[in-house]
Amino acid sequence: MYADLAALAKNSLQAKHTAAIRIAVDGDYSAAVRAYDQILQEHPTDELALGVAHVFDYLLGNPGALRARAARALAAWSPQSPSYHAALSLFAFALQECGDYAAAEEVARRALEREPLDLRAHHAVAHVMEMQGRFEEGVRWMGGRSAYWTGNGAASVHLWWHLALYHVELGQPENALAVFDHRMRGDSLSELIDASALLWRLHLHGVDCGERFAHLAASWAPYAEDAHCAFNDLHAMMAFAGARRWDCAERLLAAQARCVERPGCGANQDMTRLVGLPASRALFAFGRGDYASADALLRGLPPIAHRIGGSHAQRDILQLTRAAGFGRRTSPRNPAAGMRVAA
Repeated sequence: MYADLAALAKNSLQAKHTAAIRIAVDGDYSAAVRAYDQILQEHPTDELALGVAHVFDYLLGNPGALRARAARALAAWSPQSPSYHAALSLFAFALQECGDYAAAEEVARRALEREPLDLRAHHAVAHVMEMQGRFEEGVRWMGGRSAYWTGNGAASVHLWWHLALYHVELGQPENALAVFDHRMRGDSLSELIDASALLWRLHLHGVDCGERFAHLAASWAPYAEDAHCAFNDLHAMMAFAGARRWDCAERLLAAQARCVERPGCGANQDMTRLVGLPASRALFAFGRGDYASADALLRGLPPIAHRIGGSHAQRDILQLTRAAGFGRRTSPRNPAAGMRVAA
């Protein structure tokens, strides 16, 4: 696909976008972000450059850059622009990733006043409620507005994932599984990530997920040796460990080890070496019942572990795994009282 794009005649701006895409295809997301920021210096309201740079900083776990770029864009955007709500929603997400929850919610609600269908704004509010522990309110708010975002592909699935998280936090695993069964059965990578993240959380609570892990692991199997993104690999390991697909899990670990040793893997190489591979090994150990090894591996992650990417709500899974492992070591007969449901 890139070869077809490169062969097309382009104006100056299109050529710069093509160059940025080339850098991203080579796996150096940090350099790609710099290329998009150069575009934004000349074209501060370039929605494509802003949106793609936002995604890459999310993948790189760099909330400060998210906030700074979104603030610059918002200052450059005219409030009369039909897409002003999009700049607001990007800024809202960046604010909540930086811990400024009150401001994030206020900005997101301003975006929704302008455009009730803005999925990013719904997403920002969902994150705020998750991080503030407003789970019952989150169920009511998301449920009452689901008609605005249902049926919008992977973005819709992710918002259903947030609703399912509220049910997990409220001790309602049967509701979370119902959301999974009826709303989270897509096959794109982002949908597989959400499915893994939900089932693994339920698994940590001792919930019997039936054959759901097996189906999910089968969907992840073709990606077992990608080792292209440490964040994706981590979620693939959740599925493989949950389904006890040790063949796929071992293929994934071997692919990560090759990535670490092979030059030219870009930003993902360091993140796989520092975080992705040890975290995947920890999930593998947890799935095998070796909770002490899982804890040692997770405890040994460096302070930059957040740079594996994703949001705070997604990265919490590592600490949740440590806590669950500790509980199973100290009380193996009662790992998750009150959370077990039938498949």
